[in-house]
Amino acid sequence: MLAKKRLVPLLALVSAASLVLTACGGLTTSNSNAESTVDKNQVLDMTFPAEPPTLDSATTTDVTSFDVLNNIMEGLYRLDKDNRPEPAIASRVEISDDKKTYTFHLKEAKWSDGKPVTAKDFEYAWKRALDPGTKGEYAYILFPIKNAEEFNSGKASREEVGVKAVDDQTLRVELKQPVPYFLSLTAFATYLPQRKDIVEKNGSKYATEPDKMVYNGPFNLEEWKHEQSMKLKKSDTYWDRNSVRLNTVNMNIVKDTATGVNLYTTGETDLTQLDSALAEAFKKSPEYLPVTGSAVQYLQFNTSNNFFDNEKIRKAISYAIDRESMVKVLKNGSEPAYGLVPPSIINSNNKNFRKQAGAGHQYNSAEARRLFDEGLKELGISEPPEDLTLLSYDDHRKQAALVIQEQLDTVLGLKVKIDPQPFKMKLDRESKEQFDLTFAGWAADYNDPMTYLDIFVSDSSFNRGDWSNKEYDQLIEKAKSNTDYQERANQLVQAEKILNEEVPIAPLYYAGEVYLQKQYIKDLVRHPVGAGLSLKWTYISGKENKQ
Repeated sequence: MLAKKRLVPLLALVSAASLVLTACGGLTTSNSNAESTVDKNQVLDMTFPAEPPTLDSATTTDVTSFDVLNNIMEGLYRLDKDNRPEPAIASRVEISDDKKTYTFHLKEAKWSDGKPVTAKDFEYAWKRALDPGTKGEYAYILFPIKNAEEFNSGKASREEVGVKAVDDQTLRVELKQPVPYFLSLTAFATYLPQRKDIVEKNGSKYATEPDKMVYNGPFNLEEWKHEQSMKLKKSDTYWDRNSVRLNTVNMNIVKDTATGVNLYTTGETDLTQLDSALAEAFKKSPEYLPVTGSAVQYLQFNTSNNFFDNEKIRKAISYAIDRESMVKVLKNGSEPAYGLVPPSIINSNNKNFRKQAGAGHQYNSAEARRLFDEGLKELGISEPPEDLTLLSYDDHRKQAALVIQEQLDTVLGLKVKIDPQPFKMKLDRESKEQFDLTFAGWAADYNDPMTYLDIFVSDSSFNRGDWSNKEYDQLIEKAKSNTDYQERANQLVQAEKILNEEVPIAPLYYAGEVYLQKQYIKDLVRHPVGAGLSLKWTYISGKENKQ
């Protein structure tokens, strides 16, 4: 999940983008009249969809880990209730006239062991994430920094990277060129600080257990029973602890939605996610909560497989998928996707990207069959392979995988076996390109089309289908350094058109989610970009009266 000009325009753009983000999915559940019934214990019980693969911010790549990190750690900035980047560990920032140098002045903040959070912790963490030896797949999100990409590729030294702790309270960051969303980037997980002494003390076990890391966010991770549960406790060293009202958050790791609903209806959890089979049953409940964010789900082809290296085969599969039917099966507020970038994302010319780029492949069984037959002929075969596998999530998204399986068989006579894997195993298989087809997804790290489009450049660690196009790479590279925002917008639109033409992926749907959430939960914030969950402002009001 990634994806997050002049000084006055910078502030205007951040404000404009936040309004769009608020409209498209930033969600706060609150009730100002509830103050008189605020509970004393302040305990939130919730289900959590998966085991976080790692809480090492230098290497983690998934939304599950981001959600935990967003509540136990804090960067220079964080997203506020309205999805605007607000100062967090940074107290203020000075931006140079050319918009390429940011000087952050830090608050007097502390780690959970009482030691001060310093500018050196940020310098160390960012350079560790960039170090080629760390093998962080998200290192590229730091590439706006001067010489960051060069260090990551072994062409520059650590000392040449444009981030420097001037003193304990001052961090100076030099960029390659102006980046309109840089303050939003500093709220992203890869930009979190780390303590060098703690990382080096724990080595490969860093961030794998509660006592193998330290915290500087609203909560501390008190307990982690792997594959079972996590417990967060309010931090007594957090700089803004007076704003934190929850004392305890119990996260019960529940992968099966029916189990989650059972826990919910028996009062053992206050919040759980629904799948399509259960969403309809609770649709009229006042506790039914639909959420729309910025995630897109897509089918990714491994072009190292000779069959999927054929463009017509890939295009035929895209045309064979009836996305309208798919979202009707899901019943969770998802919308058909006919392009990679969701409709919530704004282009650099302040216009809606999806409207500019238009639609890609829509369901067309006749065209799908024609292209498929031509592709088979080009490959010199009369029948498709019989041993193809679709790598899938082992959660509610298996339903969409079943739709794909049925439609490919019906329209093309193409039979694929579904291989659902636990989340961590699925990510590992994808990173090693051990798949034929994979049902993958991406959520925005910041509000710009680049957060989606740059994951498919040839050398991206997330380009797991091994697709490559020189023109595409050039467009993305030019857009990254282009300060003419209208021209940049056109470059990004053209890049997505190449994706639609060559089909290294087939977009499926823009994901919606449905929850059951007790009405006594107040000010729980869901963000459409970056980490999806903020509990800093959440509180419980009225739960104790119901027990």
